[in-house]
Amino acid sequence: MASHRKRRWSLGGLVLTLTTALVGAALVSANDAVAPRAGAATAAQTWSDEFDGPAGRGPDAAKWTLETGGGGFGNHELEYYTNSTSNASLDGQGHLVITAKKNTDPGLGCWYGQCQYTSARLNTARTFTQAYGRFEARIKIPRGQGVWPAFWMLGNDLGSAGWPNSGEIDVMENIGREPNSVHGTIHGPGYSGAGGLGAAYSLPGGKAFADDFHVFSVDWSPNSIVWSVDGTPYETRTPADTHGNKWVFDHPFFVILNLAVGGDWPGSPDGSTAFPQTMVVDYVRASTSGGGPAASGPIRGIGGMCADVAGGSSADRTPIQLHNCTGNAAQQWTVGNDGTVRALGKCLDVAGGSTEAGAVVQLYTCNGTNAQKWTYTAAHDLTNVGANKCLDAKDGSSADGTRLQTWTCNGTAAQKWTVG
Repeated sequence: MASHRKRRWSLGGLVLTLTTALVGAALVSANDAVAPRAGAATAAQTWSDEFDGPAGRGPDAAKWTLETGGGGFGNHELEYYTNSTSNASLDGQGHLVITAKKNTDPGLGCWYGQCQYTSARLNTARTFTQAYGRFEARIKIPRGQGVWPAFWMLGNDLGSAGWPNSGEIDVMENIGREPNSVHGTIHGPGYSGAGGLGAAYSLPGGKAFADDFHVFSVDWSPNSIVWSVDGTPYETRTPADTHGNKWVFDHPFFVILNLAVGGDWPGSPDGSTAFPQTMVVDYVRASTSGGGPAASGPIRGIGGMCADVAGGSSADRTPIQLHNCTGNAAQQWTVGNDGTVRALGKCLDVAGGSTEAGAVVQLYTCNGTNAQKWTYTAAHDLTNVGANKCLDAKDGSSADGTRLQTWTCNGTAAQKWTVG
């Protein structure tokens, strides 16, 4: 199953070419894609590619980066990924076609010598990242021993945190020797590679996934990731599944499509494998889940100061204050679809669940109470659901170290916040 394979990226390719883009732009795309709004009850699409365009045109460069190389990508894969339209192009009928084929260029070198195959691998690291929501794609996968199509995601901090600390969500993987099954898996620190957390889904009646299009999706919230095929959920993972290891699915991720050939998990093609093989993608879409859009990044308030976890401590009851913006982890917040506002793996909390004006706010272990549920409104208020009061800078001060509290909403600058 999916947990048998190793990492899916290479320092020689993705990380070194995209680190600056990830640091500078990773939090921008999802936040700009949809304006915050109060009380949203339905999902809102934040990004998509429907692959409309003339036959033979390459993937939209404003949405996708084509990776190149034949280093094996940590799995001893056999293909060389190219940026050629012979390996990734539109078909003129609303599809992206990723083609794996035998290599005819003697100048292409792979980790094992002259490359035997070429294919394509696309990512959105430069152009789109998002924390939480629904990610789905409608795909007709290839068939054959040794072929390995995938629709998956990596954390936007890959360049700084490294794999698996940045996290990996495999929405769909298939290995050709299992034509009836696909796999959904997560990888993180202490549960990666052979220890990845995953499950398989098999089509009823022994049907093959390569026979038709199917919709593969995850619904991702701060407390769970749910995998579905054609609208049927088949796997759920929560922080409890990591058995004390860090749950790293609390920040934006980017999307990847690729068709590998060979590798440690699927094995090599054999005499039964016909080439070329194609992975046909009808669409890729991302949306928010019900409950409003997710946003990530600093929370800036009065005087341009940032909401900050005092001392960068993740201990329960750590005060939340204003501080000069530094960009460190103590100032990186995620406003989730479930109403939580999180930093350092814990939740923004009204002390004691108080509903009184002037109650201090703190960092606390997430527990699902209304003291930890917030609504980010179109007016840029952060309103606590339990108290029906606004996050407020005490005494309207913008001084470094000003304690944050809840207060009756009054529309003043002390209660206006910008996320991201």
